[in-house]
Amino acid sequence: MHLDLDPLAIVTAFGLIFLAELPDKTMFASLAMGTRMKPLYVWFGTSAAFIVHVAIAVGAGSLLGMLPGWSVKLVSALLFGFGAFMLLRGGDGDEDGDDAASARTVTGFWPVFGTAFMAVFISEWGDLTQITTANLAATNGTWSTAVGSAAALMSVSALALVAGRFIAKRVPLKTVQRVGGVCMLGLAVWSLVEVFAA
Repeated sequence: MHLDLDPLAIVTAFGLIFLAELPDKTMFASLAMGTRMKPLYVWFGTSAAFIVHVAIAVGAGSLLGMLPGWSVKLVSALLFGFGAFMLLRGGDGDEDGDDAASARTVTGFWPVFGTAFMAVFISEWGDLTQITTANLAATNGTWSTAVGSAAALMSVSALALVAGRFIAKRVPLKTVQRVGGVCMLGLAVWSLVEVFAA
């Protein structure tokens, strides 16, 4: 089977998903689990959950991609606009999302893997990054979006486990949120222009 990967689509998916996931509650959940469990085991669990979610989102985006071109661009504009709104309105308590994940200490590969997998798998349903991944898959190609999105989600989880505290002290997450929001707003406007220019 030949995979047609577009480097620009991969970079676009990586950048958007990375910025959208940085201020997300799953980053804080990863950070909290990493303080009480073996970080590498946590990363395997969160990465597996992210891959499952990316597959679901890309599948949904592929179905969306079967619609006429103008309607896909209109839906994309609306989804990017929604994403921009969610990021620019500011986080209200995302930092508290790690309480359930950090409630108890877990040891051993499979218990840690299972705990991390379930924490992310449940919390990511309908999440902004899942919606954005579906949207990108509809317009930028499924495999390229899958690779870029999965790499971004796994990178954020690794970042949270390795250097989360350093980032939280040095870079305000609201700044990261606003940068991601402005990028998504720009893509929403671009998609709308494409609808009316067609």
